[in-house]
Amino acid sequence: MEISFRELRVKPVINLADGKNLGRPCDVVFSFPEGKFFGIVVPGGKFSFLHRNDLFIPLRSVSKIGEDVIFVDLKGGRPVCKNDKSRRDYTEYE
Repeated sequence: MEISFRELRVKPVINLADGKNLGRPCDVVFSFPEGKFFGIVVPGGKFSFLHRNDLFIPLRSVSKIGEDVIFVDLKGGRPVCKNDKSRRDYTEYE
């Protein structure tokens, strides 16, 4: 299955463990040039721009990407990724 980020970002992410709508993807995590896809990121909440507690959903937790929705299974709670210092900021790239 091939899907663009443009198509992915409009689909709501639903947690199968509790039925909650986690939001829509705001980012994807992959490695270049290897082309490995690690997962998706959804915003942390209504005021996520203040705290930036984004939710990283690893690929192994994505159950299904359907036409209208993305189903994930997060039984162990919300794996939050706070500003990971190991990742470079976009300003560091040429």
